[in-house]
Amino acid sequence: HMAAWDLSVTVEDLGPDTPPVSLSVTSDLHVGGVILKLVEKTQIKRDWSDHALWWEQKQCWLLRTAWSLEKYGIHADARLHFMPQHKPLKLGLPNGITLRLHACYSSPVFQTVMHICRMLNIRHPEELSLLRPIEEKKKKKDKDSTEEIYDLTEVPLSSGTIHSFSTSRPCLYNGMPAHFADSPQMEAVYKMLSVTQPPPAPEVIAKQYRPASVVDKAHINGRWLDSSRCLMQQGIQENDRLWLRFKYFTFYDIEPKYDVVRLTQLYEQARWAILLEDIDCTEEEMMLFGALQYHISKVSQSEPQMLSSSAAMDDLESALQSLETVLAFFLFSTMLKVETLFICFRPKRLTLKGYKQYWFKFQDTSISYFKSKEESIGEPIQQINLKGCEVAPDVNMAAQKFLIRLLIPAPEGMNEVYLRCENEQQYAQWMAGCRLASKGKSLADNSYQSEIQSIHSFLAMQKTNSSSHGNAPANDESINTHSLVSPRYHKKYKAKQLTPRILDAYQNVAQLSLTDAVMRFIQVWQALPDFGLSYIVVRFKGSRKDEVLGIAPNRLIRIDLGVGDVVKTWRYNNMKQWNVNWDIRQMAIEFEGNVNIAFSCVTADCKIVHEFIGGYIFMSTRSREKSDVLNEELFHKLTGGHEAL
Repeated sequence: HMAAWDLSVTVEDLGPDTPPVSLSVTSDLHVGGVILKLVEKTQIKRDWSDHALWWEQKQCWLLRTAWSLEKYGIHADARLHFMPQHKPLKLGLPNGITLRLHACYSSPVFQTVMHICRMLNIRHPEELSLLRPIEEKKKKKDKDSTEEIYDLTEVPLSSGTIHSFSTSRPCLYNGMPAHFADSPQMEAVYKMLSVTQPPPAPEVIAKQYRPASVVDKAHINGRWLDSSRCLMQQGIQENDRLWLRFKYFTFYDIEPKYDVVRLTQLYEQARWAILLEDIDCTEEEMMLFGALQYHISKVSQSEPQMLSSSAAMDDLESALQSLETVLAFFLFSTMLKVETLFICFRPKRLTLKGYKQYWFKFQDTSISYFKSKEESIGEPIQQINLKGCEVAPDVNMAAQKFLIRLLIPAPEGMNEVYLRCENEQQYAQWMAGCRLASKGKSLADNSYQSEIQSIHSFLAMQKTNSSSHGNAPANDESINTHSLVSPRYHKKYKAKQLTPRILDAYQNVAQLSLTDAVMRFIQVWQALPDFGLSYIVVRFKGSRKDEVLGIAPNRLIRIDLGVGDVVKTWRYNNMKQWNVNWDIRQMAIEFEGNVNIAFSCVTADCKIVHEFIGGYIFMSTRSREKSDVLNEELFHKLTGGHEAL
């Protein structure tokens, strides 16, 4: 017979001043049995199903209720707490509002984020994560201003806990998830999530933290939580504040009809990145961002929101869409096989003499070129496979210059090729084709048409038709232009000097619907050279100075702080393996061609870097067929390192 001993457990529900409950147990008693004894002893009638035991010294939950105390290694000196696994959390969203909701403190953060996103109706939760907030500079007189918090703690937990998390289209009632359609109060909260915020006052922008250098930009990335450990293990307490942000800049399968909240929050995160100079852009681009914000805020006051139509309409639309696809396919297959275009082309490394003319043909995801149309029946001079290459525009509307810049992966680095198109029409078709091909899609893909459309509208915005101020408000006093641009332009221009410049850019976007304007803002942001880079200060093995590692969706870059420039690029698709030596906390990566790099991390734990890289590789494994269920196990395998497993 096993000897009995006393185990003391603090029961949170009894209040902070109540002493721990003492239970007489034996080492072979299982955790479920301990909980049973505990509940009997407290004599409180309630639903205990969400409660579990937390082991304070070991910082872990005892979730395997069939394990015995002995198996867990628990003795009389263990300090155990009996408490709910779901607790209130204050959550700051990209659009600046704060929610209070029940989050799971016992599952890996990856799952906690899944449940939060399910509750808020954000598809593809794997792209987001939680981080510790940056405190704002507080003024003395601000301290009584209590911020408004939107309370979602009444939302039943079941609405967030669907275990095989499906990213498929949610069931919407009046355009929103059922738990928001319950009451006018909840409906108002959903509106806050799905409607863009009005432009912030210039002093609000000025008050926020603005990174002044790439090293400053690195500090935020030290704040991400570890996806493979739970909130409790990371010191997050009940009612603490965290931020929910997009972490991986590869936004999969955006469908405005279902992604209202996702799109709104993505727009807000992009807009703040621009306003706080988190990402660099030219003055011209800043005016365009200003014009789009102005337009979005104007339209969202008149159009209530991007909410979806009824389900019947959806069915009709999807039927029409598949019909369109079939028709489109016939159109393209005839158009592209026969009418292949005449394009000039220049590999960067050859001569500087300019361009040579070749006959080009587009097939599936590659381009072949020939000396002339007649020879295009035979073998091409070269075939360029575009899958995995980078496609960038090099366009100047005023000069009628339409170049497509292709960066093609090659063993020794990247080959740069320029295609010169004759006119806008040709450019839009080829650019759209190249973009799709780089993602491995052929021209028959039903997104080809919309890609062409978005390229045309992007070009239209670059035509500054300053002569026709036809539809511009004659002198719009309703908006302070300093609310639309980052602080460096507050110093450079008076608000009324900016007005004509922003209105000029506004001409080209004034026709857009709310959804299209939001999409356009996101597309222009994605086209910025520094888009999608997350920085970490590191120390490379054998080096004596700090450098910066930039982590992008498809590559790593090394930035020399002395030069302030990118000195090296490594692509994930050349990566053979990456791992962490946890003892010396050093990250080691091996690339094809015997290239090895190793570094330690200065501004973030190396687990964060490990997770970033593994996370991007995970993002690239997503595909249409499998997109309904998220492969959580694969995510942890790629991001966890041995610690997590």
